[in-house]
Amino acid sequence: MLKRRCAAALAACLLLLVTACGEKPDDTIRVGVALYRQDDTFITSLSQCLQQAVLEEEQARGVKINLNIVDGRGSQTTQNEQVDQFLDKGYDVICVNIVDRTAAAVIIDKAQGAGVPVVFFNREPVEEDLNRWKYAYYVGTRADEAGRIQGGLVLDAWRADPAALDRNGDGVLQYVMLEGEPGHQDSLLRTEHSVRTLTAAGVPMEKLSNNAADWQRGPARLRMQRWLEELGDAVEVVFANNDDMALGAIDACLDAGMEPEEMPFIVGVDATAPALRALEEGALRGTVLNDAAGQAEDILALSCALAQGEDPGAAVELEDEKYCWRQHAAVTRENLAEFLPEAP
Repeated sequence: MLKRRCAAALAACLLLLVTACGEKPDDTIRVGVALYRQDDTFITSLSQCLQQAVLEEEQARGVKINLNIVDGRGSQTTQNEQVDQFLDKGYDVICVNIVDRTAAAVIIDKAQGAGVPVVFFNREPVEEDLNRWKYAYYVGTRADEAGRIQGGLVLDAWRADPAALDRNGDGVLQYVMLEGEPGHQDSLLRTEHSVRTLTAAGVPMEKLSNNAADWQRGPARLRMQRWLEELGDAVEVVFANNDDMALGAIDACLDAGMEPEEMPFIVGVDATAPALRALEEGALRGTVLNDAAGQAEDILALSCALAQGEDPGAAVELEDEKYCWRQHAAVTRENLAEFLPEAP
């Protein structure tokens, strides 16, 4: 009998040891990051900034942070499966750059069921979905603010030299709009507020055309090529919901043999490295900083606070106990030096 009890006790101890070996060390934070698509230039930058922020957060907290970044490749189904894998493996926090902002409820319910906090970023979920659970958050920027600043770039140029923009001299700004995804909140708000900023200031505007290029450079190039063929030099301003599409418009202008000074007034959003180079060269006339480094810092600080049971409001500034916002900023050739990376 005694031997059987000792054997049972030994078996229990071995089971406990095996279980403990499969668990993460107490001084390690595991963060799973699900991107909507990694070939998006801004998302690539944000991903790189997250990896850099890990080093700084590890030093500040004295813990090891395991960051696992996966690519949803534009598929919500794929992303849902990736979230399932993070939860099954016992990650402390999941961070989601959601493919379809209307599908957040599924991920939130999964996270809540597993008791794992979820931090959405860059692509804002529907408010009702985010309110489904106390431990669901959003880190990003305000799309309407980006639109107002982008419109302000054109407005400042108009006020400084109307003739430079109004190339046909009719007193009206003729423009085209390169939009992100059809129906996407950021695309809708950036589009609306960029134009509204000018019309509210009394600038006569005429939309010649608009089209969605899904945030991508290649499709934007094709859209702009068609506009140049159909509209010629009637296009005076090109609004692009992001820099990749603005660069696509520039590509089309270069294909048409235009020099930078012959191109329409092209503006973007994000202040990506390729866009800053185009701005320096004079082909891009302005962009709006979408602070990738700042958002990465906030995402990681919030995630680590949640993982360690701390007050998230002490780690980052929260609005309505849910939202962490970063400010945009206008970027022009005049202040470009402030946004260029420092030389090594």
